[in-house]
Amino acid sequence: MTLIENFRRDWLSNLRGDVLAGIVVALALIPEAIGFSIIAGVDPKVGLYASVVIAIVISFAGGRPAMISAATAATAVLFGSLVRDHGLDYLLAATILAGVLQIAAGWLRVGAIMRFVSRSVLTGFVNALAILIFMAQLPELIGVTWQTYAMVAAGLAIIYLFPRLTRAIPSPLVCILVLTAITLLLGLDVRSVADLGDLPSALPSLLWPQVPLSLETLWIILPYSAAVAAVGLLESLLTASIVDNMTDTTSDKNRESVGQGIANIASGFFGGMAGCAMIGQSVINVKSGGRTRLSTFIAGAFLLFLLMVLGDVVGLIPMPALVAIMIMVSIGTFSWRSLNELRHHPRRSSLVMLATVITVVGTHNLALGVGVGVLLSGIFFAWKVAQIFRVTSVLIADGRERDYLVEGQLFFASAEDFLKAMDFAEKLDRVRIDVSKAHIWDLTGVNAIDMAVLKFRRAGAEVELVGMNEASATIMDKLAVHDQPGALERMLGH
Repeated sequence: MTLIENFRRDWLSNLRGDVLAGIVVALALIPEAIGFSIIAGVDPKVGLYASVVIAIVISFAGGRPAMISAATAATAVLFGSLVRDHGLDYLLAATILAGVLQIAAGWLRVGAIMRFVSRSVLTGFVNALAILIFMAQLPELIGVTWQTYAMVAAGLAIIYLFPRLTRAIPSPLVCILVLTAITLLLGLDVRSVADLGDLPSALPSLLWPQVPLSLETLWIILPYSAAVAAVGLLESLLTASIVDNMTDTTSDKNRESVGQGIANIASGFFGGMAGCAMIGQSVINVKSGGRTRLSTFIAGAFLLFLLMVLGDVVGLIPMPALVAIMIMVSIGTFSWRSLNELRHHPRRSSLVMLATVITVVGTHNLALGVGVGVLLSGIFFAWKVAQIFRVTSVLIADGRERDYLVEGQLFFASAEDFLKAMDFAEKLDRVRIDVSKAHIWDLTGVNAIDMAVLKFRRAGAEVELVGMNEASATIMDKLAVHDQPGALERMLGH
């Protein structure tokens, strides 16, 4: 495919849908960016500038077309103590360093780790994010006037019913326009975007963080940068997988990792905080018709236009309109089918999904929740593989020789069962251990073989180990010690 064909596919193949979707996303980004700035303890313009820069840069550098990246709560919450203790400039420096770490991760092909995230973990991640998105709207729904509830209900009605009339215009955009008009005409007592904070009126400018270039500064910002880089990549790669599934297309996870790093470096140099992919805004984009890089670019560029030219107008948008959109995102993001699947899927898979949801919602820490899910998946997988391991034996040659047949995977979870199957007290002249139907995976498996051979030799039996496949023979040659001088004393002497 030629360069021109690639450009047309990635940028011009869905013009109307991408432009309209980008406009909707830009409008929805404003209150979130302001809210995330408050979480980080910085001026609203820091989150807004970050959203502009990251969205524009990632549209060129990212590996997942139509995915929206901007300032996020996942990264903002990590910066609170840094800003409180050291100030804004250290946040900017930490953002730049986080970008450098993400580029390095992309070069190291960290995208490959996604293969270790099971479907249960991904479903739990999606459901947890849907719950968090809904919970984030509760401050706008508690202790408010009845007009707010009526406006939110009207917004949801527009979002879900307008597509029955036409899909030419995204229903979330219609929701914003209609509810803004109603609020102005009737003078309703509802909160607006302007109530969240002042919108910036100047373009972001290139700057250098005013921090000392010293090892002391590095040690201050490195823990924050590493955490932001890890959480940002994790959320971005998981969101990329979700958008892949929604659009039936593929993405380049390693390019996305590098792209996130480039975007964060640019954000830091333009006075913005670190960000990453946003599942809520990405869902809005895709459901509004966005499919290519153009939709992401329009989201960032139109957000800048809104701030610079239409700031006063944007401030009039009623919060119930944006709350209705985010509730729609929450409902659309949640995997409702997973509730029914709880009754049919294996209990271990359901437990992994529920543990991921509970951890993320309880801690508001996406990385911790996914880590718990992946850890449980690994433990359950190891346990299941260990269950299909067995050792059988046959006594031959007048009771003086025994053949052991090992079947299955010999590793840390099955090594104990392997040793328990051996009768080291039996008086034998010769022992034959056949591993032709087994695979030795790790140091614990090798150690179990060593232990068995040495114990039989200590009892006076000649031991023959047969049937190793090439991979098992390689790890045994590298790590086994049973044929080394003094191995018996070293392993069994204590």
